Amino acid sequence: MDFKTLGLVGGVLAVLATATTIGQFLKRQPDAGLNPAVVETFNARIRAWWLMCTVLAAAFLLGPASHVATVVIFGLISFWALREFITLTPTRLGDHRTLFWVFFLFTPLQYVLVGLNKYGLYSILIPVYAFLFIPARVALSGDYKRFLERTAKIQAGLMVCVYCLSHAPALLSLENFRDGYKDNARLLFFFVLVVQLNDVLQYAVGRRLGRRVIAPTISPNKTWEGFIGGVASATLLGTALWWATPFKPWEAACMSLVISIMGFAGGMTMSAIKRDRGVKDYGTLVVGHGGVLDRIDSICFAAPVFFHLTRYYFTDV
Repeated sequence: MDFKTLGLVGGVLAVLATATTIGQFLKRQPDAGLNPAVVETFNARIRAWWLMCTVLAAAFLLGPASHVATVVIFGLISFWALREFITLTPTRLGDHRTLFWVFFLFTPLQYVLVGLNKYGLYSILIPVYAFLFIPARVALSGDYKRFLERTAKIQAGLMVCVYCLSHAPALLSLENFRDGYKDNARLLFFFVLVVQLNDVLQYAVGRRLGRRVIAPTISPNKTWEGFIGGVASATLLGTALWWATPFKPWEAACMSLVISIMGFAGGMTMSAIKRDRGVKDYGTLVVGHGGVLDRIDSICFAAPVFFHLTRYYFTDV
């Protein structure tokens, strides 16, 4: 990595270290007047951030092997997130062979194609071939009960957890940027940073200033004040980090705005699925803060939008 990339990654890790110190201090000050549940939520989010940023930083530090390592890491995250999604809703015996192909053929194949930079194939593998294969294979099982519900669930999980998320490491394969930009790892880190900070800032502003809840039955903690404040703050942050991207300052602002809104849409959508199934979290892998899918829902929705906007407007394709 070059100096700018090291500075960006190191700066984020330094901020996380400071936030961890503050969180632990507040935890040891029960008389500070803060709600203990809010402090614990803050510390849980910081722990999740440490996990995500450390994994990305470690992948980037591998040098020439960073591309492969990052694709593999995101592939494993996709596999686990899809497992959480499928586990959340009941399946029938007739779905099990279909799920075998989904987990052990289409999921790894998607990431192999991303790693090989086969855009013409990975852009259609799941929304065309997998989506046709799934209902056909379920039909061959001979079980027609709740057929549409079962096939739609598998297709939705594969689309969100695998297809959409795979566009994040696909950023590393983009070529022919204008002005000779070649720091793809920094672009990926910028994307993850803005989307995740948008989540944290929406939560922080919502807790402090939130009055009008957007959808009480879906996510009682998401307010209009938090949404506007979080998106605006993340957009300003993205603008300030324009130097880490192939974008001009106003372009970085527009891109940050778009992915912040998409991240919010992802969080709301995945919360609606959890409420439908009557659960609080998708899993328990991330200690103190739910499952993998609870942490990457916003990234899943923002990744394909950010990738395609970058590819079509900032590279020579």
